[in-house]
Amino acid sequence: MSALTSPILPKDDPRHLRGLFDRATELAQRHGVTSVFVGIAGDESDLLAPEFIDYVESALRVEDWVFRLLRGRAVLLLADVDQVKAASVLERIRDEFTAQFAPRDGFEVVLGYYEVVPGPTAAMAKKILPVIFEPAG
Repeated sequence: MSALTSPILPKDDPRHLRGLFDRATELAQRHGVTSVFVGIAGDESDLLAPEFIDYVESALRVEDWVFRLLRGRAVLLLADVDQVKAASVLERIRDEFTAQFAPRDGFEVVLGYYEVVPGPTAAMAKKILPVIFEPAG
């Protein structure tokens, strides 16, 4: 059993994050499957950000994975989708969450994306994390 599928590891264990990068690499190199990492960044003082992450996790498919970095930050791995599809899925989930739970003055969370395409290059945290948490830069 790999670190990614181990029922013992909590979703905030660094080995779980390593498992996400290993899984994306395996999908790209062995199976020719595109995957997308998504960074969710909410303000630490926003009480809805952790709730949004829970909501996203409940809406994902079984083959998708979540790693919680901080209270209002998470990394998602969406398997077998491209960046356009991943953005569409997350925008739909964010719209549903906002319609059901956000206050009248709105809810804001930043989403960043990194597409892992088939090929020999390994998915690496030092390359991907800065991109998904600095989407405008």
